[in-house]
Amino acid sequence: MKISLQRLDDAFNMEAVDEAGHKVLMDSSVENGGNNNGVRPMQMLLMGLGGCSAIDVAMILKKQRQEIKDFRIEIEGEREKGKEPSLWENAHVVFHLTGDIDPDKAARAVELSMKKYCSVAETLRVAGANITWETKVNA
Repeated sequence: MKISLQRLDDAFNMEAVDEAGHKVLMDSSVENGGNNNGVRPMQMLLMGLGGCSAIDVAMILKKQRQEIKDFRIEIEGEREKGKEPSLWENAHVVFHLTGDIDPDKAARAVELSMKKYCSVAETLRVAGANITWETKVNA
């Protein structure tokens, strides 16, 4: 895997591009000298957690013939205070699923993703993050 980054301004705005040409803008806040033109790199880690787990959950439920009509994830994170670097200390992930879905199967799919399959979750856990989650079906 290869990622390239290109600085776009005289501050911290960067464009990251993967091997397939997909682009993401990153920046810092105005308070930290950036222009707020992109996602913060630490926020991107939580986005990766959600994306990684979403793929797992959708694949598992599809194999179980569960019909997902809508799927969204909300993540709240808390970083260590007074430390440099300041790692993710806690992350809480809420999976919102709508459709013809057995709530027990959804909960099990989420658990399998978060405990076994999602590489981003494991990476954050190894770094010391406490990751919790909940699953809401047709709620």
